[in-house]
Parts: sequence; C-alpha cells; structure tokens
Amino acid sequence: MKNITCLILCAALLAIAVCAIPAGAVVLQVTVKGTVSDISSETNTLTLSAPLQYGCDYGSGTSAPVCSWTPLNSTTLTGTVPDQATFSVIAKGDQAVAVSLGGTGGTWISLAKLYGSGTSADDATDEIGDIGSLPVALIGDYAVSAGTVPDCSACTGTTCTATSSNVTVTSGKMTVAEKTLLPGQSLFFNGRNDASSVNVTFVKGEALSGTCPGKAGLVGGVQPVSDYIVHIVPPLAVTVTTHGTDALVTGESTAAASPAVSSVPAAAATTTPTSALPFAGLSILGLGIAALALAGLHRRN
Repeated sequence: MKNITCLILCAALLAIAVCAIPAGAVVLQVTVKGTVSDISSETNTLTLSAPLQYGCDYGSGTSAPVCSWTPLNSTTLTGTVPDQATFSVIAKGDQAVAVSLGGTGGTWISLAKLYGSGTSADDATDEIGDIGSLPVALIGDYAVSAGTVPDCSACTGTTCTATSSNVTVTSGKMTVAEKTLLPGQSLFFNGRNDASSVNVTFVKGEALSGTCPGKAGLVGGVQPVSDYIVHIVPPLAVTVTTHGTDALVTGESTAAASPAVSSVPAAAATTTPTSALPFAGLSILGLGIAALALAGLHRRN
C-alpha cells in the first residue's frame, strides 16, 4: 500500500511539473544599448560600453506598456556577433543595440546600428541577425517584417530549419515591397523619390515546428532565431525623432502567420510569459502537499 501511495504522489508531481511549462515557452531575451568600444573579427566579438537595459512596465495589462532604458552595473558587455557582416557595418564609436538570450552578453542574436550619437541615436540604419527581437525603429519611417517557413523534415523540438522567409517592407503604414526569399536572397526597394532605399537579405533561419504534421501542441524549448541583414540608406532630409509605442518597428511573425508590422516594441514579447506564473505557483503548492502527505504516511507507519 505504501509503494502504491508513493507512486501516485510521484505521478501527481510529474503532472504538475509538466503543467508548469507554459505552451510556447521562450528563453528570456535581454536587450541592451551602448557605445561600441571594441569590435574584433579575430575573436568574432563586439563590446558595448556604458550599457543600458531595455525593459517594459505592463502595469495591470489594460494599457500599452511603458518601456525605457535603465543603466546596468556593468561597465562593458561582450558577445559574439550573429553574422560576419557585422565587421563591415559597425565600427568603434557607433551607437548600437544588442540582444542576447538567457542573460546579458555572451552571444548576440541580433545587433542594430543606430543613426546619430548619444541619446539622439534612436533609429537604426542597419540590423543584423534576428531582426524580430530588436525593439528599435528603422530610419526613414521604414519597417521590415519577416515570417519564416519550416522544413518539417528538419526539426528539433519546437524549431525547424527554415526553407524560406516571407519578407515585407513598409513605408509609413503602406506596404511597398513583398517577396519570399530563399536563404541568401535579397529584397531591394528604392521607390520613394527621396534617395532612400531598403535592402533585406535573408541569410538563414529557423521556424516554429507547430505547423508541421504531428508537431502541433509541443511545449517548451528555445524560440526560433533567424539571421537577416537589413541596410537602410536614409532619406536626404531625414529627421531623427523619438518614437513612442505607436511607432513602426521591425518584427518577425511566426511561420504560418502573414507578415505584419507590430505597433508594440518587439521586446514586449520577450519577457517570461505571465501564463507560467500560476503554474509555477501550483507546482510549489503541489510539492508542499506531497511533502505533507509523505510525512503523514511516515507517521502512520
């Protein structure tokens, strides 16, 4: 009887542990901004000095999040670059935004080169790596969105190798260019008559496996990360402004979704899902109940 009771309790704990993993769980993304103090093709790294961390206050969830940059205790942060193109685009002294997974620095999954200097550097002229993770606007009121398509024969857990990417370029709120890109292909647009242009290259990527046969309902795992190179030639009379939450920003949609421009900073989706909190609480409660039950069983025996 004692063994059966223990087995039941273990099964209950396992069920609670499974529930504690939120559907579509992602690894926390950390976004920082600073001055490029060192960049090395020999070590494949980029270092930011005086870094600021990006964060959002969601309040009660009934209004748009309030997002801001907060100084970090670290004087510098170093990470490996997402693409070798970094070394021909970004130089010492540039203002840049960098995103890493799971913690600050280590490996940058995306980088953005900002236009201007200091606090006036708000918009990006170049983005490298996983552009959907960058909470910055592109210069000239452009935006780029991209949705990757999975190769269902090349999947690991919740991610698959991407066969292609559906890329959309918008100017203001108008779609000006769309194209499905295979790895290595590019999309170019220069139709605004202000000397500006946009070039987007899809280097390689990953996509969610949920749309593949037999893959629906998988939970947990690392979010897909893709590699793009975006370059903007600014308009002749470009004006750098501070963008609010209604500004257009780059974003990457999921594999099956139609590309769309998000009106909320991309990093708003990179925080730990709130759905995980109740389950985590249940997990702790379940452990407590199980401990009490085992203690009672021990006393009776």
